[in-house]
Amino acid sequence: MRPKAIVTASSLCFLLSFGLSVPTAAAHGDLRKLQHVIIVMQENHSFDNYFGALPYVPGGPYHGPRHREGDRDDDKTGCSKHDHACVDGLTCSVDALGNLSCENSNAESDGSVVHAFHDLRYCTGPDLDHSWSGSHLEANFNHPAETILSSPNDGFVLRNDSTSQGQLDTGPETATDDDTMGFYTQTDLPFYYSLAQTFAIDDRYFCSVIGQTFPNRAYALAATSFGHLTTAEIFPPPGGYKPITGTFFDLLDQHGVSWVDYFNDLPTAFIFRPSFPFETAHTKPVSAFLADAAAGTLPQVSFVDPDFGFASTKGENDEHPPTDIRKGEKFVSEIVNAVRNGPSWKDSIIFITYDEHGGFYDHVAPARAPQGGALNPDGINPGQCADLSNPPASELPGGGAECSSSQAEALAICPEFTSTGPYPANCANFNQLGFRVPFIAVSPFSKPHYVSHTIGDHTSMLALIEKRFMGGMKDDEREDDRDRPHPALTARDANADPLEDMFDFSSAPSMDAPVPTAPGDSPSDPGCPFVPGQSG
Repeated sequence: MRPKAIVTASSLCFLLSFGLSVPTAAAHGDLRKLQHVIIVMQENHSFDNYFGALPYVPGGPYHGPRHREGDRDDDKTGCSKHDHACVDGLTCSVDALGNLSCENSNAESDGSVVHAFHDLRYCTGPDLDHSWSGSHLEANFNHPAETILSSPNDGFVLRNDSTSQGQLDTGPETATDDDTMGFYTQTDLPFYYSLAQTFAIDDRYFCSVIGQTFPNRAYALAATSFGHLTTAEIFPPPGGYKPITGTFFDLLDQHGVSWVDYFNDLPTAFIFRPSFPFETAHTKPVSAFLADAAAGTLPQVSFVDPDFGFASTKGENDEHPPTDIRKGEKFVSEIVNAVRNGPSWKDSIIFITYDEHGGFYDHVAPARAPQGGALNPDGINPGQCADLSNPPASELPGGGAECSSSQAEALAICPEFTSTGPYPANCANFNQLGFRVPFIAVSPFSKPHYVSHTIGDHTSMLALIEKRFMGGMKDDEREDDRDRPHPALTARDANADPLEDMFDFSSAPSMDAPVPTAPGDSPSDPGCPFVPGQSG
Protein backbone atom coordinates (compact mmCIF):
# COMPACT_ATOMS: atom_id res chain seq x y z
CA MET A 1 0.00 0.00 0.00
CA ARG A 2 1.29 3.42 -0.93
CA PRO A 3 1.91 5.70 2.11
CA LYS A 4 -0.62 8.47 2.60
CA ALA A 5 0.56 11.62 0.84
CA ILE A 6 0.51 14.08 3.73
CA VAL A 7 1.99 17.35 2.58
CA THR A 8 5.27 17.85 4.39
CA ALA A 9 8.55 19.14 3.05
CA SER A 10 8.99 15.98 1.01
CA SER A 11 5.65 16.28 -0.75
CA LEU A 12 5.15 20.05 -0.94
CA CYS A 13 6.35 19.79 -4.53
CA PHE A 14 3.18 17.80 -5.28
CA LEU A 15 1.04 20.76 -4.28
CA LEU A 16 3.29 23.25 -5.98
CA SER A 17 2.73 21.35 -9.23
CA PHE A 18 -0.81 22.76 -9.06
CA GLY A 19 0.60 26.28 -8.78
CA LEU A 20 -0.32 26.51 -5.08
CA SER A 21 0.91 28.93 -2.48
CA VAL A 22 0.87 28.82 1.28
CA PRO A 23 -0.91 31.59 3.23
CA THR A 24 1.40 33.96 5.05
CA ALA A 25 -1.00 36.19 6.99
CA ALA A 26 0.26 36.94 10.49
CA ALA A 27 -1.64 37.48 13.70
CA HIS A 28 -1.25 40.54 15.91
CA GLY A 29 1.25 39.40 18.52
CA ASP A 30 2.73 35.99 19.17
CA LEU A 31 0.64 33.06 17.91
CA ARG A 32 2.61 30.78 20.24
CA LYS A 33 0.49 32.06 23.13
CA LEU A 34 -2.30 29.89 21.73
CA GLN A 35 -2.26 26.46 23.40
CA HIS A 36 -5.74 25.05 22.81
CA VAL A 37 -8.15 25.06 19.85
CA ILE A 38 -11.69 23.76 20.40
CA ILE A 39 -13.92 23.18 17.36
CA VAL A 40 -17.68 22.97 17.89
CA MET A 41 -19.50 22.23 14.65
CA GLN A 42 -23.30 22.16 14.71
CA GLU A 43 -25.65 21.32 11.85
CA ASN A 44 -27.50 22.95 8.98
CA HIS A 45 -27.97 26.70 9.25
CA SER A 46 -26.90 29.49 6.91
CA PHE A 47 -25.44 32.82 8.00
CA ASP A 48 -28.57 34.74 7.03
CA ASN A 49 -30.79 32.22 8.80
CA TYR A 50 -29.04 32.87 12.13
CA PHE A 51 -27.21 36.20 11.79
CA GLY A 52 -28.93 38.00 8.92
CA ALA A 53 -30.65 40.19 11.55
CA LEU A 54 -27.45 40.92 13.49
CA PRO A 55 -27.02 44.47 12.11
CA TYR A 56 -30.45 45.42 13.47
CA VAL A 57 -30.05 44.52 17.15
CA PRO A 58 -31.21 47.56 19.17
CA GLY A 59 -28.18 49.19 20.73
CA GLY A 60 -25.87 46.64 19.14
CA PRO A 61 -22.32 47.34 17.93
CA TYR A 62 -22.94 46.54 14.28
CA HIS A 63 -24.53 48.06 11.20
CA GLY A 64 -25.28 46.80 7.71
CA PRO A 65 -23.54 47.75 4.44
CA ARG A 66 -23.81 51.42 3.63
CA HIS A 67 -23.62 50.84 -0.12
CA ARG A 68 -20.73 53.18 -0.73
CA GLU A 69 -18.71 52.88 -3.90
CA GLY A 70 -15.05 52.01 -3.63
CA ASP A 71 -13.52 49.91 -0.87
CA ARG A 72 -15.57 46.70 -0.64
CA ASP A 73 -14.94 43.05 0.18
CA ASP A 74 -12.96 41.02 -2.31
CA ASP A 75 -16.22 39.88 -3.93
CA LYS A 76 -17.13 43.56 -4.56
CA THR A 77 -20.32 43.35 -2.49
CA GLY A 78 -21.30 43.86 1.10
CA CYS A 79 -19.27 45.83 3.62
CA SER A 80 -16.19 47.94 3.17
CA LYS A 81 -13.38 45.51 3.85
CA HIS A 82 -11.91 47.84 6.47
CA ASP A 83 -15.22 48.38 8.31
CA HIS A 84 -15.17 45.77 11.04
CA ALA A 85 -18.40 46.99 12.61
CA CYS A 86 -20.29 46.13 9.42
CA VAL A 87 -22.17 42.85 9.03
CA ASP A 88 -23.32 41.78 5.56
CA GLY A 89 -26.70 40.48 6.67
CA LEU A 90 -30.17 40.83 5.25
CA THR A 91 -31.36 44.16 3.84
CA CYS A 92 -34.19 45.19 6.15
CA SER A 93 -36.03 48.14 7.60
CA VAL A 94 -37.15 48.31 11.23
CA ASP A 95 -40.54 49.63 12.31
CA ALA A 96 -41.40 51.37 15.57
CA LEU A 97 -42.06 48.03 17.28
CA GLY A 98 -38.73 46.57 16.19
CA ASN A 99 -40.19 44.31 13.51
CA LEU A 100 -38.04 43.70 10.43
CA SER A 101 -39.27 43.96 6.83
CA CYS A 102 -36.65 42.60 4.47
CA GLU A 103 -36.01 43.10 0.76
CA ASN A 104 -34.24 39.78 0.19
CA SER A 105 -36.50 37.44 -1.72
CA ASN A 106 -36.96 34.42 -3.96
CA ALA A 107 -39.63 33.76 -6.54
CA GLU A 108 -42.43 31.20 -6.31
CA SER A 109 -43.36 29.05 -9.31
CA ASP A 110 -46.49 31.17 -9.85
CA GLY A 111 -44.42 34.34 -10.16
CA SER A 112 -45.20 35.65 -6.68
CA VAL A 113 -42.37 36.67 -4.36
CA VAL A 114 -41.39 35.27 -0.96
CA HIS A 115 -39.44 37.72 1.19
CA ALA A 116 -37.11 36.79 4.02
CA PHE A 117 -39.17 36.74 7.23
CA HIS A 118 -38.73 36.34 10.96
CA ASP A 119 -39.53 32.67 11.59
CA LEU A 120 -41.27 32.27 14.94
CA ARG A 121 -40.88 28.48 14.95
CA TYR A 122 -37.87 26.96 16.70
CA CYS A 123 -38.57 23.50 15.23
CA THR A 124 -38.95 23.73 11.45
CA GLY A 125 -39.68 20.92 9.04
CA PRO A 126 -39.73 18.90 6.95
CA ASP A 127 -36.01 19.09 6.32
CA LEU A 128 -34.98 21.37 3.45
CA ASP A 129 -33.01 20.20 0.44
CA HIS A 130 -29.27 20.60 0.87
CA SER A 131 -28.03 17.92 -1.50
CA TRP A 132 -25.26 18.61 -4.03
CA SER A 133 -27.73 18.83 -6.90
CA GLY A 134 -30.41 20.65 -4.88
CA SER A 135 -27.97 23.16 -3.43
CA HIS A 136 -26.66 24.02 -6.88
CA LEU A 137 -30.26 24.59 -7.96
CA GLU A 138 -30.70 26.87 -4.95
CA ALA A 139 -27.64 28.84 -6.07
CA ASN A 140 -28.61 29.06 -9.75
CA PHE A 141 -31.99 27.54 -10.54
CA ASN A 142 -31.72 27.75 -14.33
CA HIS A 143 -28.05 26.80 -14.67
CA PRO A 144 -27.06 24.69 -11.64
CA ALA A 145 -23.85 23.39 -13.21
CA GLU A 146 -22.62 26.95 -13.75
CA THR A 147 -22.69 28.35 -10.22
CA ILE A 148 -18.99 29.16 -10.43
CA LEU A 149 -19.91 31.70 -13.14
CA SER A 150 -23.06 33.04 -11.49
CA SER A 151 -24.80 32.36 -8.18
CA PRO A 152 -27.84 34.63 -7.86
CA ASN A 153 -29.15 32.38 -5.05
CA ASP A 154 -32.56 32.44 -6.72
CA GLY A 155 -33.68 28.84 -6.34
CA PHE A 156 -34.24 28.30 -2.63
CA VAL A 157 -38.02 28.52 -2.79
CA LEU A 158 -38.41 26.95 -6.23
CA ARG A 159 -36.24 23.97 -5.35
CA ASN A 160 -37.76 23.28 -1.94
CA ASP A 161 -41.33 23.70 -3.21
CA SER A 162 -40.80 21.22 -6.04
CA THR A 163 -39.10 18.25 -4.38
CA SER A 164 -39.93 15.74 -1.69
CA GLN A 165 -36.35 16.30 -0.47
CA GLY A 166 -37.51 19.75 0.64
CA GLN A 167 -40.96 21.08 1.56
CA LEU A 168 -43.11 20.02 -1.36
CA ASP A 169 -45.66 22.68 -2.29
CA THR A 170 -49.08 20.98 -2.25
CA GLY A 171 -51.36 23.99 -2.09
CA PRO A 172 -51.76 27.67 -1.22
CA GLU A 173 -49.06 29.08 1.07
CA THR A 174 -48.82 31.99 3.45
CA ALA A 175 -45.92 34.47 3.51
CA THR A 176 -44.23 32.46 6.26
CA ASP A 177 -44.65 28.90 4.99
CA ASP A 178 -41.35 28.67 3.11
CA ASP A 179 -38.94 27.90 5.95
CA THR A 180 -35.98 28.34 3.61
CA MET A 181 -36.54 32.13 3.72
CA GLY A 182 -36.90 32.32 7.50
CA PHE A 183 -34.44 33.96 9.88
CA TYR A 184 -33.99 34.30 13.63
CA THR A 185 -33.17 37.28 15.86
CA GLN A 186 -31.54 38.07 19.19
CA THR A 187 -34.85 37.24 20.89
CA ASP A 188 -34.71 33.67 19.58
CA LEU A 189 -30.97 32.99 19.97
CA PRO A 190 -29.82 35.29 22.80
CA PHE A 191 -26.66 33.33 23.63
CA TYR A 192 -25.37 33.21 20.06
CA TYR A 193 -26.17 36.87 19.50
CA SER A 194 -24.36 37.79 22.72
CA LEU A 195 -21.23 35.89 21.63
CA ALA A 196 -21.39 37.42 18.15
CA GLN A 197 -21.57 40.94 19.60
CA THR A 198 -18.89 40.34 22.24
CA PHE A 199 -16.20 38.41 20.38
CA ALA A 200 -15.22 38.07 16.68
CA ILE A 201 -17.22 36.71 13.75
CA ASP A 202 -16.60 36.32 10.02
CA ASP A 203 -19.32 37.25 7.51
CA ARG A 204 -17.35 35.68 4.65
CA TYR A 205 -17.01 32.23 6.16
CA PHE A 206 -18.44 29.57 3.86
CA CYS A 207 -18.91 25.86 4.27
CA SER A 208 -16.45 23.90 2.14
CA VAL A 209 -18.83 22.32 -0.40
CA ILE A 210 -22.16 23.33 -1.96
CA GLY A 211 -23.86 20.34 -0.41
CA GLN A 212 -24.52 18.11 2.56
CA THR A 213 -23.02 17.12 5.90
CA PHE A 214 -20.66 14.30 4.91
CA PRO A 215 -18.66 16.09 2.23
CA ASN A 216 -18.43 19.20 4.42
CA ARG A 217 -17.37 17.33 7.53
CA ALA A 218 -14.88 15.41 5.38
CA TYR A 219 -13.30 18.73 4.40
CA ALA A 220 -13.21 19.70 8.08
CA LEU A 221 -11.31 16.49 8.90
CA ALA A 222 -9.40 15.74 5.69
CA ALA A 223 -9.39 18.94 3.57
CA THR A 224 -11.20 17.00 0.83
CA SER A 225 -14.26 14.82 0.36
CA PHE A 226 -12.21 12.70 -2.09
CA GLY A 227 -15.07 12.81 -4.60
CA HIS A 228 -18.01 12.21 -2.24
CA LEU A 229 -21.09 14.42 -2.54
CA THR A 230 -23.74 13.00 -0.23
CA THR A 231 -24.44 12.09 3.39
CA ALA A 232 -25.92 8.82 2.14
CA GLU A 233 -22.32 7.60 2.20
CA ILE A 234 -21.33 8.89 5.65
CA PHE A 235 -21.19 5.47 7.31
CA PRO A 236 -17.75 4.20 6.36
CA PRO A 237 -16.62 0.89 4.91
CA PRO A 238 -14.87 -1.56 7.27
CA GLY A 239 -11.75 0.12 8.60
CA GLY A 240 -13.01 3.60 7.78
CA TYR A 241 -12.54 5.85 4.79
CA LYS A 242 -8.93 6.19 3.71
CA PRO A 243 -8.28 9.39 1.73
CA ILE A 244 -5.19 9.20 -0.48
CA THR A 245 -3.86 12.40 1.11
CA GLY A 246 -4.60 11.23 4.65
CA THR A 247 -6.72 12.81 7.37
CA PHE A 248 -6.20 15.65 9.80
CA PHE A 249 -5.96 13.05 12.56
CA ASP A 250 -2.98 11.54 10.73
CA LEU A 251 -1.38 14.95 10.45
CA LEU A 252 -1.92 15.70 14.14
CA ASP A 253 -0.40 12.36 15.12
CA GLN A 254 2.56 12.78 12.80
CA HIS A 255 3.44 16.10 14.41
CA GLY A 256 2.82 15.03 17.99
CA VAL A 257 -0.19 17.30 18.49
CA SER A 258 -2.55 16.03 21.18
CA TRP A 259 -6.20 15.73 20.20
CA VAL A 260 -9.52 14.26 21.30
CA ASP A 261 -12.91 14.01 19.60
CA TYR A 262 -15.42 14.48 22.43
CA PHE A 263 -18.80 13.06 21.46
CA ASN A 264 -22.38 12.51 22.58
CA ASP A 265 -23.83 9.62 20.59
CA LEU A 266 -21.32 9.16 17.76
CA PRO A 267 -17.85 10.66 17.20
CA THR A 268 -17.26 12.15 13.77
CA ALA A 269 -13.82 10.56 13.95
CA PHE A 270 -15.71 7.30 13.33
CA ILE A 271 -15.84 8.23 9.62
CA PHE A 272 -12.10 7.70 9.34
CA ARG A 273 -11.21 5.71 12.46
CA PRO A 274 -14.16 3.48 13.39
CA SER A 275 -13.96 1.66 16.69
CA PHE A 276 -16.28 -0.44 18.86
CA PRO A 277 -16.88 0.62 21.53
CA PHE A 278 -16.68 4.26 20.45
CA GLU A 279 -14.58 5.39 23.39
CA THR A 280 -10.79 5.30 22.84
CA ALA A 281 -7.79 7.42 23.79
CA HIS A 282 -8.83 9.84 21.03
CA THR A 283 -12.62 9.59 21.32
CA LYS A 284 -14.19 10.41 24.67
CA PRO A 285 -17.67 11.38 25.90
CA VAL A 286 -18.56 15.05 26.28
CA SER A 287 -18.62 14.57 30.04
CA ALA A 288 -14.84 14.08 29.77
CA PHE A 289 -14.54 17.43 27.98
CA LEU A 290 -16.31 19.17 30.85
CA ALA A 291 -13.98 17.46 33.33
CA ASP A 292 -10.85 18.22 31.29
CA ALA A 293 -11.87 21.86 30.87
CA ALA A 294 -12.38 22.20 34.62
CA ALA A 295 -9.07 20.51 35.41
CA GLY A 296 -7.04 22.39 32.79
CA THR A 297 -6.11 19.15 30.99
CA LEU A 298 -7.60 19.79 27.55
CA PRO A 299 -5.55 18.54 24.58
CA GLN A 300 -4.11 20.98 22.09
CA VAL A 301 -6.97 20.28 19.67
CA SER A 302 -10.50 19.33 20.70
CA PHE A 303 -13.38 18.41 18.41
CA VAL A 304 -16.71 18.58 20.25
CA ASP A 305 -19.63 16.76 18.65
CA PRO A 306 -23.29 17.31 19.51
CA ASP A 307 -25.85 14.57 19.85
CA PHE A 308 -26.75 13.77 16.23
CA GLY A 309 -29.85 11.78 17.12
CA PHE A 310 -28.51 8.48 15.81
CA ALA A 311 -29.60 6.54 18.87
CA SER A 312 -32.69 8.62 19.65
CA THR A 313 -33.96 12.02 18.58
CA LYS A 314 -34.96 12.68 22.19
CA GLY A 315 -31.44 13.81 23.08
CA GLU A 316 -30.57 15.40 19.74
CA ASN A 317 -29.01 18.84 20.14
CA ASP A 318 -27.20 19.40 16.83
CA GLU A 319 -29.76 22.02 15.62
CA HIS A 320 -30.49 19.97 12.50
CA PRO A 321 -34.16 20.57 11.64
CA PRO A 322 -36.58 19.74 13.10
CA THR A 323 -34.53 19.81 16.33
CA ASP A 324 -35.27 22.76 18.62
CA ILE A 325 -32.60 25.37 17.90
CA ARG A 326 -32.53 26.39 21.56
CA LYS A 327 -31.58 22.87 22.59
CA GLY A 328 -28.43 23.12 20.49
CA GLU A 329 -27.71 26.64 21.73
CA LYS A 330 -27.87 25.34 25.32
CA PHE A 331 -25.39 22.55 24.50
CA VAL A 332 -22.93 25.00 22.96
CA SER A 333 -23.40 27.30 25.95
CA GLU A 334 -22.31 24.50 28.27
CA ILE A 335 -19.17 23.86 26.22
CA VAL A 336 -18.20 27.54 26.01
CA ASN A 337 -18.82 28.18 29.69
CA ALA A 338 -16.78 25.13 30.68
CA VAL A 339 -13.78 26.66 28.93
CA ARG A 340 -14.51 30.25 30.01
CA ASN A 341 -14.65 29.22 33.67
CA GLY A 342 -11.64 26.89 33.55
CA PRO A 343 -7.88 27.42 33.71
CA SER A 344 -7.38 26.92 29.95
CA TRP A 345 -9.45 29.98 28.99
CA LYS A 346 -6.37 32.21 29.03
CA ASP A 347 -4.78 30.47 26.01
CA SER A 348 -7.70 28.95 24.07
CA ILE A 349 -9.82 29.62 21.00
CA ILE A 350 -13.29 28.12 20.67
CA PHE A 351 -14.57 28.05 17.10
CA ILE A 352 -18.35 27.71 16.74
CA THR A 353 -19.66 26.99 13.26
CA TYR A 354 -22.06 24.86 11.19
CA ASP A 355 -21.24 22.09 8.76
CA GLU A 356 -23.46 23.44 5.96
CA HIS A 357 -26.43 25.68 5.19
CA GLY A 358 -29.15 23.06 5.56
CA GLY A 359 -31.18 24.45 2.64
CA PHE A 360 -31.71 27.81 4.35
CA TYR A 361 -31.42 30.94 2.20
CA ASP A 362 -28.32 33.09 2.14
CA HIS A 363 -27.96 36.12 -0.12
CA VAL A 364 -24.18 35.97 -0.74
CA ALA A 365 -22.85 34.00 -3.71
CA PRO A 366 -20.53 31.15 -2.67
CA ALA A 367 -16.93 32.22 -3.17
CA ARG A 368 -14.31 30.57 -5.32
CA ALA A 369 -12.29 28.06 -3.33
CA PRO A 370 -8.81 29.31 -2.46
CA GLN A 371 -6.79 26.34 -3.72
CA GLY A 372 -4.26 27.83 -6.08
CA GLY A 373 -6.58 27.85 -9.07
CA ALA A 374 -7.02 24.06 -9.09
CA LEU A 375 -10.41 22.56 -9.95
CA ASN A 376 -10.26 20.42 -6.83
CA PRO A 377 -7.87 20.09 -3.90
CA ASP A 378 -6.47 16.64 -4.65
CA GLY A 379 -7.05 15.76 -8.31
CA ILE A 380 -10.35 13.97 -7.54
CA ASN A 381 -13.49 15.20 -9.31
CA PRO A 382 -17.07 15.14 -7.95
CA GLY A 383 -18.58 11.66 -8.06
CA GLN A 384 -15.32 10.05 -9.19
CA CYS A 385 -14.34 8.93 -5.70
CA ALA A 386 -10.83 7.66 -5.11
CA ASP A 387 -9.14 6.45 -1.93
CA LEU A 388 -6.82 3.82 -0.46
CA SER A 389 -9.54 1.27 0.30
CA ASN A 390 -8.25 -1.17 -2.34
CA PRO A 391 -5.18 0.22 -4.09
CA PRO A 392 -4.23 0.55 -6.82
CA ALA A 393 -7.75 0.12 -8.28
CA SER A 394 -9.36 2.37 -5.67
CA GLU A 395 -6.95 5.19 -6.53
CA LEU A 396 -8.41 5.47 -10.03
CA PRO A 397 -11.40 7.75 -10.80
CA GLY A 398 -14.59 6.10 -9.56
CA GLY A 399 -12.70 3.31 -7.80
CA GLY A 400 -13.21 4.56 -4.25
CA ALA A 401 -15.44 2.90 -1.68
CA GLU A 402 -19.18 3.57 -1.44
CA CYS A 403 -19.55 6.11 -4.24
CA SER A 404 -22.71 5.14 -6.14
CA SER A 405 -24.95 7.78 -4.51
CA SER A 406 -22.38 10.48 -5.25
CA GLN A 407 -22.26 9.37 -8.87
CA ALA A 408 -26.03 9.80 -9.10
CA GLU A 409 -25.77 13.29 -7.54
CA ALA A 410 -23.08 14.35 -9.99
CA LEU A 411 -25.14 13.07 -12.91
CA ALA A 412 -28.23 14.98 -11.73
CA ILE A 413 -26.77 18.33 -12.77
CA CYS A 414 -24.15 17.09 -15.23
CA PRO A 415 -25.70 14.88 -17.95
CA GLU A 416 -22.29 14.28 -19.53
CA PHE A 417 -20.86 12.83 -16.29
CA THR A 418 -19.40 9.34 -16.20
CA SER A 419 -17.92 7.74 -13.12
CA THR A 420 -14.57 6.90 -14.71
CA GLY A 421 -14.18 9.01 -17.84
CA PRO A 422 -12.81 12.52 -18.32
CA TYR A 423 -14.72 14.97 -16.12
CA PRO A 424 -16.76 17.45 -18.20
CA ALA A 425 -15.20 20.90 -18.09
CA ASN A 426 -18.61 22.61 -18.05
CA CYS A 427 -19.80 20.87 -14.88
CA ALA A 428 -19.52 21.94 -11.25
CA ASN A 429 -16.32 20.93 -9.49
CA PHE A 430 -14.77 21.47 -6.06
CA ASN A 431 -13.43 24.90 -6.97
CA GLN A 432 -16.30 26.73 -5.28
CA LEU A 433 -17.08 26.97 -1.58
CA GLY A 434 -20.56 26.34 -0.22
CA PHE A 435 -23.02 28.87 1.21
CA ARG A 436 -22.11 31.06 4.18
CA VAL A 437 -22.55 29.61 7.66
CA PRO A 438 -22.23 31.25 11.09
CA PHE A 439 -18.68 31.44 12.43
CA ILE A 440 -17.78 32.77 15.88
CA ALA A 441 -14.34 32.82 17.50
CA VAL A 442 -14.68 32.91 21.28
CA SER A 443 -11.35 33.58 22.91
CA PRO A 444 -9.47 35.98 25.15
CA PHE A 445 -7.51 36.75 21.96
CA SER A 446 -10.62 37.64 19.92
CA LYS A 447 -10.89 41.24 18.85
CA PRO A 448 -14.01 42.53 20.62
CA HIS A 449 -17.18 42.99 18.56
CA TYR A 450 -15.15 42.50 15.40
CA VAL A 451 -16.42 41.41 11.99
CA SER A 452 -13.88 39.85 9.64
CA HIS A 453 -14.62 39.95 5.93
CA THR A 454 -11.86 37.47 5.06
CA ILE A 455 -12.91 34.50 2.94
CA GLY A 456 -12.62 31.29 4.92
CA ASP A 457 -14.03 27.77 5.04
CA HIS A 458 -13.71 24.76 7.33
CA THR A 459 -10.10 24.20 6.25
CA SER A 460 -9.22 27.66 7.61
CA MET A 461 -9.40 26.13 11.10
CA LEU A 462 -7.04 23.38 9.95
CA ALA A 463 -4.68 25.97 8.49
CA LEU A 464 -4.50 27.86 11.79
CA ILE A 465 -3.78 24.66 13.72
CA GLU A 466 -1.17 23.60 11.16
CA LYS A 467 0.53 26.97 11.36
CA ARG A 468 0.54 27.07 15.15
CA PHE A 469 1.39 23.50 16.04
CA MET A 470 2.96 21.84 12.98
CA GLY A 471 5.92 23.79 11.78
CA GLY A 472 4.64 27.25 10.94
CA MET A 473 5.61 28.29 14.46
CA LYS A 474 7.17 25.99 17.03
CA ASP A 475 7.52 27.11 20.64
CA ASP A 476 11.31 27.30 20.43
CA GLU A 477 11.47 29.33 17.19
CA ARG A 478 12.05 33.01 16.69
CA GLU A 479 8.94 35.09 16.04
CA ASP A 480 10.23 36.09 12.60
CA ASP A 481 10.20 32.39 11.56
CA ARG A 482 6.45 32.11 11.95
CA ASP A 483 5.44 32.68 8.33
CA ARG A 484 7.31 29.80 6.79
CA PRO A 485 5.17 27.18 4.96
CA HIS A 486 3.19 24.86 7.20
CA PRO A 487 2.34 21.21 6.54
CA ALA A 488 -0.99 20.56 4.82
CA LEU A 489 -3.07 17.72 3.45
CA THR A 490 -4.35 19.11 0.16
CA ALA A 491 -4.42 22.26 -1.93
CA ARG A 492 -7.41 23.45 0.09
CA ASP A 493 -5.84 23.73 3.55
CA ALA A 494 -2.49 24.71 2.01
CA ASN A 495 -4.16 27.82 0.59
CA ALA A 496 -6.85 28.47 3.21
CA ASP A 497 -6.63 31.73 5.12
CA PRO A 498 -6.09 30.98 8.85
CA LEU A 499 -8.27 34.01 9.70
CA GLU A 500 -5.71 35.51 12.04
CA ASP A 501 -7.15 38.97 11.50
CA MET A 502 -9.81 38.03 14.07
CA PHE A 503 -7.24 37.86 16.89
CA ASP A 504 -4.87 40.00 18.91
CA PHE A 505 -2.35 37.81 20.70
CA SER A 506 -0.40 40.76 22.05
CA SER A 507 -3.03 42.16 24.41
CA ALA A 508 -5.75 39.44 24.66
CA PRO A 509 -8.44 42.16 24.57
CA SER A 510 -11.34 39.81 25.43
CA MET A 511 -9.71 38.10 28.42
CA ASP A 512 -12.31 39.46 30.84
CA ALA A 513 -15.29 39.43 28.48
CA PRO A 514 -18.39 37.93 30.10
CA VAL A 515 -20.05 34.84 28.68
CA PRO A 516 -23.75 34.33 29.47
CA THR A 517 -25.64 31.07 29.65
CA ALA A 518 -28.30 30.06 27.15
CA PRO A 519 -31.92 29.81 28.27
CA GLY A 520 -32.32 26.28 26.88
CA ASP A 521 -35.28 24.66 25.23
CA SER A 522 -38.78 24.57 26.66
CA PRO A 523 -41.92 22.50 25.98
CA SER A 524 -43.57 25.81 25.09
CA ASP A 525 -41.04 26.74 22.39
CA PRO A 526 -43.03 27.81 19.32
CA GLY A 527 -43.45 25.14 16.67
CA CYS A 528 -41.97 22.43 18.89
CA PRO A 529 -41.98 19.56 18.62
CA PHE A 530 -42.38 19.53 14.85
CA VAL A 531 -45.31 17.37 13.77
CA PRO A 532 -45.14 15.97 10.23
CA GLY A 533 -47.90 17.44 8.11
CA GLN A 534 -48.17 20.67 10.05
CA SER A 535 -47.97 23.98 8.20
CA GLY A 536 -44.45 25.18 7.49
